[in-house]
Amino acid sequence: MDEKKTLTILGSTGSIGTQTLDVARMHGYKIKALTANSSAALIERQAREFRPETVCMTDAAAYNDVRTRLADTGIKVVCGKEALCATAALPVDMVINAVVGMVGLEPTLAALNAGNRVGLANKETLVTGGELVKAAEKANGVDIVPIDSEHSAIFQSLMGNSQNKINKIILTASGGPFFGYNKERLRTVTLEQALHHPNWSMGRKITTDSATLMNKGLELIEAVRLFDVTPEQVEVVVHRQSILHSAVEYEDGAVIGQLGVPDMKIPIQFAVTYPKRLPSLSGRLSLFDVGTLTFGRADEETFVCLAEARRAIAKGGTAPTILNGANEAAVAAFLDGKIPFLCIGELVCGCCEALPYSAEVSLDTISEADRAAREYVGAQIQKGSL
Repeated sequence: MDEKKTLTILGSTGSIGTQTLDVARMHGYKIKALTANSSAALIERQAREFRPETVCMTDAAAYNDVRTRLADTGIKVVCGKEALCATAALPVDMVINAVVGMVGLEPTLAALNAGNRVGLANKETLVTGGELVKAAEKANGVDIVPIDSEHSAIFQSLMGNSQNKINKIILTASGGPFFGYNKERLRTVTLEQALHHPNWSMGRKITTDSATLMNKGLELIEAVRLFDVTPEQVEVVVHRQSILHSAVEYEDGAVIGQLGVPDMKIPIQFAVTYPKRLPSLSGRLSLFDVGTLTFGRADEETFVCLAEARRAIAKGGTAPTILNGANEAAVAAFLDGKIPFLCIGELVCGCCEALPYSAEVSLDTISEADRAAREYVGAQIQKGSL
């Protein structure tokens, strides 16, 4: 068993959060704090099992509910954005950031500035505030260890090769549920179809992003930020089996990749135990059972979100924040049944073209860019011009 690490989990009731608790349960890790938005019943069960010192809820109504539910436990229950950042700053061995959306940026900065190592599953943190996050990582001498399966694979493929030059990063994509569809066929797809991912079990927002390929666009931006490469050095490859999780090509032409079954417990556990590897709950990869691995090009003309993400990171500044804010607003509208699937990409591209971006990146400029993008999407939907 690994030494008794202490963890804080931001977003403990989501897919990554619950799987992190599976890992903690197996290895006997101490949970110092849990956070969630509104899943009162689930976080009560988690808190009663793992007995954290603090539970933070970001939804006020859920806070009151959870405070009542846990009144007999002695667990401190807090609420709000400031409390979330304070929770992320509590001293622990690692803060796992598994929240969804740009809300994850400030808690990440709070964790790093407090000297906590961060296991990052919240890609929007690096998409919107990558420069700020990397500066905080360097200034505080702590590590960001990626949890996304693709970035974990890249991270692992780079281990022991700091003296060698990268030629390119091969970022794999499952292609989502609509791989091979043209725009005409996409006009009639349903919410249920969009939420049926072929390989992974994820939350509704991330699963929708996978269907539009925006998830891969955000991961492309994240890879540029994390690994200090240019957008041109990131090649997206559609790999339907999700067995090769990503790879790195070095200047001599050698390609080193990480393979495994599609199970998020592998990158979650490695982030916590890095640089050690320990027994895990995950299944074992049998190449005999897999049989064949296939690779193809992503269709960026049909799935326009991926191409727009490339343009955003090439511009830099707050352009990726505009992209992300527009996407979050458009996906929320799609999940609420207000717009059809294809309108997600149309709204994102329209917003990125219409709004000016700032070369200066600060919490203020990021917040303003995000607000403007969401307002643009809301106004377009209200006009009904889609």
